Amino acid sequence: MKYMTVQVVTPDGLRYDHRASFISVKTLDGETGILPDHINLIAPLDVHEMKIRRIDDENHVDWVAVNGGIIEVKNNLVTIVADSAERARDIDISRAERAKQRAERQIEEAESRANIDEVRRAQVALRRALNRISVGNK
Repeated sequence: MKYMTVQVVTPDGLRYDHRASFISVKTLDGETGILPDHINLIAPLDVHEMKIRRIDDENHVDWVAVNGGIIEVKNNLVTIVADSAERARDIDISRAERAKQRAERQIEEAESRANIDEVRRAQVALRRALNRISVGNK
């Protein structure tokens, strides 16, 4: 069976390292599915839910909340370098919910002051919190 090694690295170290038969990521150009023997690729990633189909069981799927970064595919090694990434099993849903509420309040406050930069930062924080909630609920 053909497979590829998938590694997710953050400033905190290696967050994920398994063999997979398929992964789905979201680049800035859209959704991309990657199978073994994929052409070499380097692309920026969006905030998204990465789906990884492991080789140990066709029904075994891991979900990882990836908050941007880059992907490199070369010789059946897929490396994701991200500011932060969390596996579904590691996500604290209540903490993510609090981050979501905090971001929503920051958006309202920044909009009332017409501070576009603060609005954009809070919108990014909201997208990340929603991504973590979605992955954590899988």
